Amino acid sequence: MEHILSILIFIPVFGAILGFLVDCKSIKIYGIFVAFIEFILTLLMWSFYDPSLGDLAFVEQFPILSNFNINYFVGIDGISLFLIVLSSFITLIALINLKVQDGIKNITICVLFLESGLIGFFSSLDAMLFYIFWELALIPIFIIIGTYGGEKRIYACVKFFIYTFAGSIIMLVGIITMAYFYYKSFGKISFNILDWYHLSLPMKVQIWLFFSFVLAFSIKTAIFPFHTWLPYAYSQSPIVGSILISSLLAKMGTYGFIRIVLPVFPDASVYFVDLLAILACIMVIYAGLIAFAKDDMKQLAAYSSISHMGIIMLGIFAINAEGIGGAVFFMISHGVLIAAFFMIISVLYDRKQTYLMGEFSGIAKIMPKFTIIFVVIMLGLIGLPLTIGFVGEFLSLLGMFKTNPFYAFFGGLGIIIGAAYMLNLCRNVFFKKAQNSSNLILKDLSFREYISLIPIFIVVIILGVYPKPLLSVIDDSAQKVVKIMHDKSIDIDTKEFIKKSNLIKGVKFGNN
Repeated sequence: MEHILSILIFIPVFGAILGFLVDCKSIKIYGIFVAFIEFILTLLMWSFYDPSLGDLAFVEQFPILSNFNINYFVGIDGISLFLIVLSSFITLIALINLKVQDGIKNITICVLFLESGLIGFFSSLDAMLFYIFWELALIPIFIIIGTYGGEKRIYACVKFFIYTFAGSIIMLVGIITMAYFYYKSFGKISFNILDWYHLSLPMKVQIWLFFSFVLAFSIKTAIFPFHTWLPYAYSQSPIVGSILISSLLAKMGTYGFIRIVLPVFPDASVYFVDLLAILACIMVIYAGLIAFAKDDMKQLAAYSSISHMGIIMLGIFAINAEGIGGAVFFMISHGVLIAAFFMIISVLYDRKQTYLMGEFSGIAKIMPKFTIIFVVIMLGLIGLPLTIGFVGEFLSLLGMFKTNPFYAFFGGLGIIIGAAYMLNLCRNVFFKKAQNSSNLILKDLSFREYISLIPIFIVVIILGVYPKPLLSVIDDSAQKVVKIMHDKSIDIDTKEFIKKSNLIKGVKFGNN
């Protein structure tokens, strides 16, 4: 297991390169085989992960540019572990769900390259490596949207590129500036994120650097008002692209907040809690109301995703172990559920070549098996207890309630709004009396659709009933984040805020 992380990072790359030699008829089976091997290896890594050791696991490090102290430095904790497992699982499911179509070879190769970029990103502990994988993950999605998207794919592609690239450049400036301040304090350049945790910065400096990273992560997370690229990217992308953007790419931003922003800039993070919480509440309510107004199911899914990401942001900026742990679990549950939702939408599209809700009615009678799966996924997205969607959503809002009940209340409105638009979709598409005779001859799920939806169906129920295997590991890492924030902060008010937010949880802080 010594080099398991590097194996996980580079297997999809080699698989993608060899994929150029595979003919189009065999490329889907080949892609599924590579993704399946990757998924099995991530489960193996999970089985060997021991959170009781208290340190990062599977660490590998060697120099890339010694003169600038840039290293290949990777390792995982309980947070990054499950995001890597999520990445491999969703990649496998997305490839299984992929239809045989024009461009399937190029799409499969892009998906494998994306998987490599995501796993590299979630395991990077060197800021320059973190940035490289951040950028590399964008290229496959750019190609998928720009080449195989809808009629407005060029507009969506350009908007996606401009937004994300602008944020990336500002983050790169922040990374270089952090290395400079580390040099001023310790006499050597370091891009090591763990080294940055020991760097105490004046409040003014923290604020400027805080925003250099927050802007990039906010764009990727689609925080209001930087969200306008996302509905176009979702609607114009083929379904496989929509699945990967919503399930995985958006999680890169929220992960960046937890891995870099909170522990590196603790005082600035606490200082701007109100700002980020207000923006998160706007995301939850504003995007939820737009989703309710949408007849296009793909657009509904896009705005639903933005709304749910707002709850994740509330959990992160609760600045306590419950909120951060809940946000991480919700990142995983949302990734699973939104992938299933897009696949459900694709099932309907395959039957009638439209995403418009009004074109469907009475589906429950003629597609009963599909209806059962949809209802379970819908209940998970609403956050019903005993589904995977409830646990993270509840903990995120509970964490924010301990910090500020006012923001938790407005975040909780998202649950009500979400229930409204999902139940409206369910009623109109599945249980409303059939208005069109063409709806009476639709076929139930195909074998391809079964094997892509059933694994998610099982995960939604099992982890909803018994989330402990994930929560216990995530909670340890979430507590370490708030401990680092407390011990590194230079402002007494910040320390008191963190202590108060984590009072009930009983997190033990240092004496400083």
